Amino acid sequence: MTAVDRAQSLRQAMPEGGLFGGMSWKSAARPLALGESLAAEIESLGRVFHQFYKAVNQLYRRSVEGRAPAWVAEVLDQGKPPELVAIQRAATLRNELPRVIRPDLLLTEEGFIISELDSVPGGIGLTQWLNQTYAALGDAVIGGGSGMQDGFASIFGEASKVHIVVSEEAASYRPEMAWLAAQLGSGRFQVHGADFDAPADGEAVYRFFELFDLPQVQGSGALIQKALEKRIRLTPPPRPIFEEKLLFALLWNRNLREFWRQELGEGFYLRLLKIVPRSWLIDPMPLPPHGAYPGLEITEWSQLKGLSQRDRALVLKISGFSPQAWGSRGVYLGSDLSAGEWGSAVDRALGAWPGSPYLLQQYHKPRLLEAEALDLDTGEVTRQPVRARLCPYYFVSGDGDQARPKLGGILATLNPADKKIIHGMSDAILAPCSA
Repeated sequence: MTAVDRAQSLRQAMPEGGLFGGMSWKSAARPLALGESLAAEIESLGRVFHQFYKAVNQLYRRSVEGRAPAWVAEVLDQGKPPELVAIQRAATLRNELPRVIRPDLLLTEEGFIISELDSVPGGIGLTQWLNQTYAALGDAVIGGGSGMQDGFASIFGEASKVHIVVSEEAASYRPEMAWLAAQLGSGRFQVHGADFDAPADGEAVYRFFELFDLPQVQGSGALIQKALEKRIRLTPPPRPIFEEKLLFALLWNRNLREFWRQELGEGFYLRLLKIVPRSWLIDPMPLPPHGAYPGLEITEWSQLKGLSQRDRALVLKISGFSPQAWGSRGVYLGSDLSAGEWGSAVDRALGAWPGSPYLLQQYHKPRLLEAEALDLDTGEVTRQPVRARLCPYYFVSGDGDQARPKLGGILATLNPADKKIIHGMSDAILAPCSA
């Protein structure tokens, strides 16, 4: 097909009303080709991330029960309402893990790093649309033309009906989920607003809202109660430990090294340390005067403010239970800020403890790539330098020891080269991926 033909096909395939409320992006001329080696490595990571979530669950439970350091549960519970902590610890939910796992992978000169894990991700419907549409144009996309929707459907088992509950906070994602539900069959999949509270016994609910937003989701109390009674399947489970970015700081904590080795296995543990940036929890408790934070060689967090711009290849981000903890909000790149702006960000992080902990991470600069954007009006193809974030979606089907993650597709977000923090924006090229 010519570029004009592809542009017309992409435009015609776009659902009426689009896939996101009030959001736009540039279209890719073709899928982003990753190479077979990188594609295979990303596919194999599903097992690693699933095992990591299982290990996190074990660590939290043992901490609560006194069989692991008490400070772990204290850190993960702080800032949460007591009733949500009680739900998180409920016996009927104690083994429930997220069934959609989406890491953010940044392509660097050395390979790639994981900036964070998301258990309530947007983009499922969008990535299915991209894969389906580009596959129809003859492109061999990872996951195939139906991998995303098949994977999403698989996480609900034999539930007779699936209700997708989208909060007002996540309202811009409602069109993509409505389109996805229509693709899967509106007889079984239905999208609802925040007031939905009446699934029948044996049905399933997909929670498209963050747990910090529970007071604004009017039907959440009834949904959680039915999940606690095992009358419905609610996923992701209402367990805020899986929405915390500070899990990466726990992975890097030397005091927990033997736990991670045992629960992850040596291979998975070393693999994660290779691709997860060095991470620290911003806890303002003073160190003794002869102590220092490993890898930073500072003795108190306020000394971060005195680092030169060159030494500020660091990212501050709010960890989880906050409306600032998703998208690009609550993220500060030290090397991209003035000394005053960086100092204010450090003070903000210190002042947020203990209610909204911050995470500090080493910054790995994404490498430059060349990408082709396709103008859907003219069919013109333009090349531009970009930096890439890859979002693979792994869907976990089955229960207990039979649970298996499967890669459904990979969304590439290609930002202009001058953008330091990569996220969805109108200037970004969004593309499916091929091997």
